[in-house]
Amino acid sequence: MERMRAFLHADEVHQAGIQGKNVTVCSLDSGAAADHPDFHGRICGFADFVNGRRECYDDASHGTHVLGIIGGDGRCSDGQYRGIAPACRLLPVKVLDRRGEGEMDDILRAIDWVIANIRRYQIRILNISVGGTRGELDAGVGMLVKKVEEAWDAGLVVVVAAGNQGTRPMSVTVPGNSKKVITVGSSDGFRRRNGSLADYSGCGPTRECVCKPDVVAPGTNIVSCAAFWSNGHYYGVKSGTSMSAPAIAGAIALLLEREPGLTNVEVKMRLRESAADLGYPHNRQGWGMPDLRKFV
Repeated sequence: MERMRAFLHADEVHQAGIQGKNVTVCSLDSGAAADHPDFHGRICGFADFVNGRRECYDDASHGTHVLGIIGGDGRCSDGQYRGIAPACRLLPVKVLDRRGEGEMDDILRAIDWVIANIRRYQIRILNISVGGTRGELDAGVGMLVKKVEEAWDAGLVVVVAAGNQGTRPMSVTVPGNSKKVITVGSSDGFRRRNGSLADYSGCGPTRECVCKPDVVAPGTNIVSCAAFWSNGHYYGVKSGTSMSAPAIAGAIALLLEREPGLTNVEVKMRLRESAADLGYPHNRQGWGMPDLRKFV
């Protein structure tokens, strides 16, 4: 998280007093460990489309990790593993089971629920670190893309992961192939330590010839909140574009704290204007990596 915040220049924004206050970020994932101290008092609701439980929980830990990147406040690490928007409200929606797998119908129903509850929870941002290939999703591909675009048209800023099927063209996973939503790749998922290309972050263009991803953010070996802990070890390490997407979702929460009247299209254009070229081919980095000092 320190490296992620440093590359995005998030700490400078935090020092200016902007931390995502009064902005609700919803995340479709495996849930959340509601009793994690880094989320203290900021989980504003919960919905479970896997087991139908009412209490907030996470039996896979992936969702807790994602939420920690979005908005963990780092209190268990003296701020070392603080997330990108440490004061935002968090709304976990469970669509993945304990193995980190999900059903298409559950995801579609969950997005409908989010749209229906925009006003109730004052949701501004929807993070989806969930995706699949066309072969995995079959006929559901078009339905999922249509559904995330319905969420976008309802006014939500929808942020999705580019997937980990790269680096060949057309390896961005669904629903990251939607032309409307903000698709995020990993800025450090392209090269191994020896400099060779790695088959990690999904690359564009999509099969529909849409330029993707839109932006990138760090995604490798990210330390964030864990759902299961003992002896004071509250964090775990994960890698993937599932980690990159919530970094951008958190960044958008910072922006919307300062400029709450922005539309999702205006937010997307601000990302383009603030992105720094990392020197990768366009189909791997999109516009580049946002500099939050310029973005916010």
